[in-house]
Amino acid sequence: MNSRERIRKAINNMETDILPIDFGGTPVTGMHVSIVYKLRQLYGLDKKNTPVKVVEPYQMLGEIKDDLKKILGSDTVSIEGNTNFLGFKNEKWKEWELYDKTPVLVPGLFNTEKNKDGSIYQYVEGDKSFQPSVKMPYKGFFFDSVDRQKQIYEDKLDPNDNAEEFKLITDSDLEFLKNRAEGTYKNSDYSVIGMIASSGFGDSAYVTGTMLKDPKGIRSIEEWYISMYSRKNYIKKVFEKQCEIAIENYKKVFNVLNGKIDVVFISGTDFGMQNGLIISKELYGELFKPYHKKINSWIHNNTNCKTFIHTCGAIFNLIPDLIEAGFDILNPVQISANGMDPKKLKNEYGKDIVFWGGGVNTQKTLPFGKPEDVKDEVRELIDIFRVNGGFVYSAVHNIQANVPIENVVAMIEALQEYRD
Repeated sequence: MNSRERIRKAINNMETDILPIDFGGTPVTGMHVSIVYKLRQLYGLDKKNTPVKVVEPYQMLGEIKDDLKKILGSDTVSIEGNTNFLGFKNEKWKEWELYDKTPVLVPGLFNTEKNKDGSIYQYVEGDKSFQPSVKMPYKGFFFDSVDRQKQIYEDKLDPNDNAEEFKLITDSDLEFLKNRAEGTYKNSDYSVIGMIASSGFGDSAYVTGTMLKDPKGIRSIEEWYISMYSRKNYIKKVFEKQCEIAIENYKKVFNVLNGKIDVVFISGTDFGMQNGLIISKELYGELFKPYHKKINSWIHNNTNCKTFIHTCGAIFNLIPDLIEAGFDILNPVQISANGMDPKKLKNEYGKDIVFWGGGVNTQKTLPFGKPEDVKDEVRELIDIFRVNGGFVYSAVHNIQANVPIENVVAMIEALQEYRD
């Protein structure tokens, strides 16, 4: 059974020959570039000081090449457009350096300016005539959105302003996706995960407009959540526009790529906090569920793909709604959040949704435990989630900088026990 066959069985709730694994197949199952660099050095994959590409500069995720994928046992690869969350293309690579001196490669328009306090600002398309859209704190490892909310005048609010970043795919971008997907499908046996349309309604990265030079509308996260209660009709109109554009883009993409993609990343919007839901089940049902249903139904009716939702936090009670909305795959399975007991998750929902993640606690065990603690937890969680299939291993969200590399190695060694 090759990687593609293995993932296809897993996402159809079937048992597989060995454990299916994903590292780097999505922007929420990756590794910080500094961790990728350390692993490549540790396993002798590069000469000293060889820089690693930052393939997702907002979170500073590193490129996981095939040689490292083999060590990790990863079965997946991602295809996505060539423009990143900061509004410029991943091309014309140049050398850069993290605060901890890790050598990396960043896109040519990765244009930063250091503040007096040592923090780093990033400008959309490198254009410093507008406010920076993100900021990396002094000695930080990834970027945070800059609040660029303008004064709100209720009579001038236009839903089109909050839909500015959702555009119909261009012919050149479609050709880029086509070439990437066809090349990957032909030259490897990886399962392909598509990041091919902006259908994450209310995703914080889109709300703040990190990819826009001059975002208009409601762009403060705080104001956005207030607006979900106080300006429901406005939010619905934004979602309607986004949904319409997303489906048109799916039509275009699948017209040329149907059969090449196994999983579609639909949403990265977080609905949970550490101890409970961010919004009520009722508000999810009113604002989000209709659009999720529409997107998922189109995918299921017109392709053989499974749909993937990433939503962090204590969402146990929301999972039935996500299943009803048509999602096939749940990530990151935040076992550290309140009520997210692995056995209960598997027993209650294991027949109805695939768990993609939940493989090690990235808040506590991986960064702060001992290597044996990591191994024990990885083994325990795999043994719970892999019963009767329907499980793809990944950590609970991206592996962050400063995680002891011996703990990452301990995770890899535990995974290898399930791959031999």
